[in-house]
Amino acid sequence: LKNLKITEIEAARFLHDGGFDSTGRYFMVVANASNMVAVIDTKEGKLTKLVTTGATPHPGRGANFIHPKYGPVWATSHLGDETVALIGTDPAKHPDQAWKVVQKLEGQGGGSLFIKTHPKSTNLYVDTPLNPDAETSQSIAVFDIKALDKPYKVLPLAQWAGIKDGARRVVQGEFNKAGTEIWFSVWNAKDKTSAIVVVDDKTLKLKKVIKDKRLITPTGKFN
Repeated sequence: LKNLKITEIEAARFLHDGGFDSTGRYFMVVANASNMVAVIDTKEGKLTKLVTTGATPHPGRGANFIHPKYGPVWATSHLGDETVALIGTDPAKHPDQAWKVVQKLEGQGGGSLFIKTHPKSTNLYVDTPLNPDAETSQSIAVFDIKALDKPYKVLPLAQWAGIKDGARRVVQGEFNKAGTEIWFSVWNAKDKTSAIVVVDDKTLKLKKVIKDKRLITPTGKFN
């Protein structure tokens, strides 16, 4: 590439997963050893804020949605604790909430790697594949975005997959393009059966279990 411009922005240790806010202007990247999220203004090429969230944040790309009270937020789950941190991302219309943790939800436990929603969904999905408790690592917590104070629902996806042995860790939900269904991987050792479980987003019911000898510890699934 010719005339490539590189801008170095000091943040915090150690930058890992991240994704953009709903406007596409601000890049939200976790500094997992510092228990922070660095907010980068890609238009100005500057650090906007370092936001302390919880123990070892790990969002994947994170999740954008409209909070019933605080407006646009970006969410991250955590490896080191059970919380889900919601950060306000609208400095224009919600300046008092911008770049602050406006709410913390309590999930199933630590060990989360990915959190997911979709513009057409009212559900927020949180995995916990690295939790030491087998029942927790084999299931998904689902929060109702319209009623975040209500208890989350638990979907026992490893059980739905019908796999009898192995770790069967459930990880990384990814929506189809239409936002009508979400696909989760059921991780297992390479000599064990793995699967992809498809969930109907509206009903939270099982739609399909995909198994194949070529599915060896599947993770990401992308349109």
